[in-house]
Amino acid sequence: MGPLQTLRRCHAASVAILLLLGAAGTADAQSATEFYRGKTINVYIGVGVGGEYDIQARLVARHIGKHIPGNPTVVPQNMTGAGGLRMINYLYNVAPKDGTNIGMIANASVAMQATGIAGVQFDAAQMQWLGSIAPAVETMAAWHAAGVKSIDDVRKKEVVAGASARGAITFIYPEMMNEFLGTKFKIVTGYPGGNQINLAMERGEVEGICESLDSINQRKPDWIPKKVVNVLLQAGAESPPELKGVPNVLTLARNDEEKQLLEFLYAGQDIGRPFVAPPDLPSERLKMLRDAFAETMKDPEFAADVKRSKLDLEPVDGEQLAALIAKIYAT
Repeated sequence: MGPLQTLRRCHAASVAILLLLGAAGTADAQSATEFYRGKTINVYIGVGVGGEYDIQARLVARHIGKHIPGNPTVVPQNMTGAGGLRMINYLYNVAPKDGTNIGMIANASVAMQATGIAGVQFDAAQMQWLGSIAPAVETMAAWHAAGVKSIDDVRKKEVVAGASARGAITFIYPEMMNEFLGTKFKIVTGYPGGNQINLAMERGEVEGICESLDSINQRKPDWIPKKVVNVLLQAGAESPPELKGVPNVLTLARNDEEKQLLEFLYAGQDIGRPFVAPPDLPSERLKMLRDAFAETMKDPEFAADVKRSKLDLEPVDGEQLAALIAKIYAT
């Protein structure tokens, strides 16, 4: 065989291989599209109906289906218990890992795992992060009649704070303040969610709550401007105008080591209200879900719903979240 014939055969073989690879890639894409056709995707929510987490999760569930090839039906499901831990553990350990089960989890999940909260049965670093609607700003607020206007006041006077369970943000953050900032929050658990804690504050059962700024503005928009509550502390990358003068938790660190620890424990604010899928999800379905989440964030109808719900829309995509989680764990 001459050199020219050899070259032609090699070229033909190369073309055949490329065609086969292209066909395989197309088949994989078609396979993923066909997989979702006629399927139902469950969106698990670890808190009760009506709170900020529930509202955000249901907004995404309402719109994301039309951005997933195959247009599956998307059904939100509340799975409460242990401050959201029951749902995270179920999603991580029990739910099928095929792309038909996702959930909005607590942004304190990393802190839960790192601080050894009882009942944690997941590894946040192994979850498949899909995206978040916006970073969050957490607050620690006290009822106006509690007699405290600053964290320093809570170092001198006991304040009863309401919480849902030991695995919830409403418990973890005031507990960390007691540990690292010397506050005297007495934490009472057992409330189903933020709505019930707010009612307990109005009834005088408790005096304080750890709650996101979005939650306060969405459920009790007059509380901050009318000084119904005093915001003692905030945690988040940026300070909103309505919290001008309220100290950021990081400014209260007494040394560099304490600042690093607080940065680690409060890193969830940059995560916002994250959507995740279980580990070991097929790569093409993970890409489809991440792409669908990103397209949902650009959807004008979704944006209008977010605005009507008085929520922020500053999307964080799945790859950004995964990188942030990796950075947190590297700490």
